[in-house]
Amino acid sequence: MTIEATNLDGKWALITGAGKRLGECTARTLHQHGASIAIHYRGSEQPALELATSLNGIREGSAITVQADLLDNDALNSLVEKVVGQTGRLDILVNNASSFYPTPLGTVTEEQWLDLIGSNLKAPLFLSQAALPHLRESKGVIINIVDIHSQRPLKDHTVYGPAKAALAMLTKTLAKDLAPDVRVNGVSPGAILWPDEGMPDAVAESIVKQVPMKRTGDPTDIARTVLFLVKDAPYITGQIIAVDGGRSVGW
Repeated sequence: MTIEATNLDGKWALITGAGKRLGECTARTLHQHGASIAIHYRGSEQPALELATSLNGIREGSAITVQADLLDNDALNSLVEKVVGQTGRLDILVNNASSFYPTPLGTVTEEQWLDLIGSNLKAPLFLSQAALPHLRESKGVIINIVDIHSQRPLKDHTVYGPAKAALAMLTKTLAKDLAPDVRVNGVSPGAILWPDEGMPDAVAESIVKQVPMKRTGDPTDIARTVLFLVKDAPYITGQIIAVDGGRSVGW
């Protein structure tokens, strides 16, 4: 039997929240393997432009930037068309953008609810819906970035955890509904990057102690898993791969 890897040359990927952190690493990894990248950002214009310049310096015309507030219904409906209007196609959608912060019970506001549910569930759903005609045409792929806390609650994150749990179910639901034309999978990060505002040393040490691998992961661990699901897994759909050093086994 001859095994042929999928070639990403000529394919376009839209990655939400791609200007920084996991999104940037995923963009660089897919680009390295031949894909062209539509870099979505909300407020991080400069990092997005710098990433596009870097990628276009490697391969001319292989990256564009698109700005949109994913909490805006109109922006959600038009984002995909903005991308396809410039690229002519869409093969890969990576729903990466996410809000993350604690909401202790008794302090939760409607604004926090709309933000966390909007970025972690609503945007992936409506972007997938908008992208569907193009992904069906290209026999494309959707990858949702979930979280190990979609399965095990994180203290005081009474909205974020349920939002990610809903995203996990959305991943499986879309996989069933869109097969065989479009594959849909998820990647569920564990301790990969601490929040931008930092993490108290004692908390970080406590988390690492719960990881069987006894260390944090790296953004490339997530990016390479996305690459595998996009490029080398044509018979995998409806799955959520935990990339967490074994932490989800139990803690």
